[in-house]
Amino acid sequence: MFNGVTALQAQRAGFKALYLSGSGVAGAMAIPDLGITTMSEVVEDARRIVSVTSVPLIADIDTGFGEVLNVARTVRAMESVGVAAVHMEDQEMPKKCGHLSGKRLVGEEDMVKKVRAAVEARHDDDFVIIARTDARAVEGFDGAVRRGRLYIEAGADMVFPEALESEDEFGMYAKEVKAPLLANMTEFGKSPLIAAGRLGAMGYRIVIFPLTAFRASLKTTGSIYEGIMRTGSQTGMMDRLMTREDFYKLIGYHDYEREDVKLDEYDTRKKARKE
Repeated sequence: MFNGVTALQAQRAGFKALYLSGSGVAGAMAIPDLGITTMSEVVEDARRIVSVTSVPLIADIDTGFGEVLNVARTVRAMESVGVAAVHMEDQEMPKKCGHLSGKRLVGEEDMVKKVRAAVEARHDDDFVIIARTDARAVEGFDGAVRRGRLYIEAGADMVFPEALESEDEFGMYAKEVKAPLLANMTEFGKSPLIAAGRLGAMGYRIVIFPLTAFRASLKTTGSIYEGIMRTGSQTGMMDRLMTREDFYKLIGYHDYEREDVKLDEYDTRKKARKE
């Protein structure tokens, strides 16, 4: 999901956790995923999602928005708005989407320092620090394994090996890095699409689908706009639209109405007692 209303839809569908993609945050602002977004922008999007949902939120914090002090500040900010977990990657700036070529990595010790800063900055031990490594595309599979192990030793709770290139690699990584793992099932990338149940059997604890709904919504929105321009009306598309009432149910519109009535009744009773 990429905003509050899509987060509600994911929760309604039964997902046990939500994921705020850095690429989704940037994409919703019509800018590329190159580390251009700021900490405050991502924190605000996270706050809006947490405020309307009741399941844990994992937030993508790119490279931590700077060096070790920035990482610490980011973790505290995310924790303060109710985020349950963050993941941070080991790329140099400007970072790139994990499934694009031309990525550059920070030194292992530099990333270890960032991981330690994130761990030490959290107030709640249940706040999960996920270390993402983009080493597969730069240093090969063995480099991704080595970095994953280092990050766990530094205190990370989980490892996110980005852009593994085959189902066998996902299985081998789980055998080589004895830690909770996250798998990214993004479309049109370097990784094959593997069912969550299959990944779970390999040992992956979390599976994310970061841009699936975003891509679907963009394609649908573009088609709707083109149809209106072509025909001058939306009448032939009504079966593709969420009804007003279904939307109101999703966002709890009528709950707000009932609350408003109760507050009015309370004010009326209060005024009556004073008179």
